[in-house]
Amino acid sequence: MSEAPGFDTHRRPPAATTRFDGARPLTVVLVRHGVTPLTEAGAFSGSDVPGPSLTARGKLQAAQAADATFRIGRAPRTGAGSTGGMRSGGLWPDLPRPTAVVASPTVRTQEAATAVGRRLGLHVTTDDRFAECRYGQWEGRTASEIEQHWPGELAQWHSTGTFVPPGGESYAQLGARVWDGLTDLLAGGVDRTVVAVGHAVQIRTAVGQALGAPASHWARLRIPPASLSVVRLWEDGTTEVTAAGVPTDG
Repeated sequence: MSEAPGFDTHRRPPAATTRFDGARPLTVVLVRHGVTPLTEAGAFSGSDVPGPSLTARGKLQAAQAADATFRIGRAPRTGAGSTGGMRSGGLWPDLPRPTAVVASPTVRTQEAATAVGRRLGLHVTTDDRFAECRYGQWEGRTASEIEQHWPGELAQWHSTGTFVPPGGESYAQLGARVWDGLTDLLAGGVDRTVVAVGHAVQIRTAVGQALGAPASHWARLRIPPASLSVVRLWEDGTTEVTAAGVPTDG
């Protein structure tokens, strides 16, 4: 059976989003930064303050994430010397290789993005719309501390998607600005890959919206430190989630 006009089986791998018109998407690789002292303490670290910096372990994770982004769009190694696994060759070889890097303005994401940009040989630009959630009065506090001072509110923030922390942002509010940033990237051209270095909750909102899930479900996505998530956006509004929370430090 012949394919419909414009249906390119060579460019579309099995199980990818079905298109019959040959339209190309924008690919966005969402990289979470490595660990910081607040990550290791289990404290909420948003965009109300510029810090903290990555720990020594976090910087190693950033380098490993940078190596993983470098392999995107490259063919897997074959033959003698190929050991299998993430470190053995290309990742998602059907995707365009990255040609741009954008990052949240925080110290930890700028450090991670510098590692990515250096590995790819690309300049890093900054976009405030990819900053982490603003936690307001919850900034720097652990979950138990938040529960002690604001009983039940943290659960509402996670489960409703619309609850606003004192002085902070809801998932839905964060998602609106993140999607605005993604929309601008899409307007900059398709059939290319952009790496966006950001944060756990910020990446959840991007992946959740690409899935078409309501904001009340976005907290269910697990986005580990230094992980890669990949979304693809078409000009007509079609979206694909290629991967979510793939670790790079294993």
